[in-house]
Amino acid sequence: MIRLAKKIAESGVSSRREAERLIEEGRVKVDGEVISSPVFFVDNSNLIEVNGKRLPKQSSDISVWKMNKPQGYITTRFDPKGRKTVFDLFPNSISGRLLYVGRLDINSEGLLLFTNNGNLSRKLELPSSELCRTYKVRFFGKLSSEQIDQMKKGLVIQGVRYGGINIEVQSAKFSANTWAIVTLKEGKNREIRRVLEHFDCSVNRLIRLSYGPIKLNDTKLGKVEKLSDDELQKLLKCIR
Repeated sequence: MIRLAKKIAESGVSSRREAERLIEEGRVKVDGEVISSPVFFVDNSNLIEVNGKRLPKQSSDISVWKMNKPQGYITTRFDPKGRKTVFDLFPNSISGRLLYVGRLDINSEGLLLFTNNGNLSRKLELPSSELCRTYKVRFFGKLSSEQIDQMKKGLVIQGVRYGGINIEVQSAKFSANTWAIVTLKEGKNREIRRVLEHFDCSVNRLIRLSYGPIKLNDTKLGKVEKLSDDELQKLLKCIR
């Protein structure tokens, strides 16, 4: 038995928070009855309807795609402002409802994963999975060795706790900008930008290179590729 909102989110219809709102608005039925409280539990035997449509079954055939996301695209399915979304980059040959794994903001680039399996998407994003995310980052400013050590140990910024972040500076001596390789496990919203801003450094380019065992490699900018069987098995082993 799991919460109704969680079940809806795992199907890919909406996020968990959006599912809770739909329930409170009376737009969800279980076995023909309208449910108004998010504190409601279901299992696979229940018939669930959202906005009059039957909840799609969880896909047993797991597939994962990777994208080299360009700047200027929103990581969402629909944008009320009419901006370009990452789903606009998918070719028509890839059908079915897909969920993104690990959001990248509009100004960030690089590796973005998608899957047809809501349960897998959720597990890949959980901090308990401890999947490393690696980024190539360019920022304006300098970091002292003491500040780098603080980042490795973790720190609290405006009441938010950030776990350890490893940063390897690659260049800085003769330029106002610094390139670095940054690795973290949590991936909170805009985490790298906020931590570096805390040390008076401003990020002007951020490229995700890897997510767990999956690497961007030579995937062309704006292109989508299905993971090979070998890549998929490596990814699944990380969450078992």
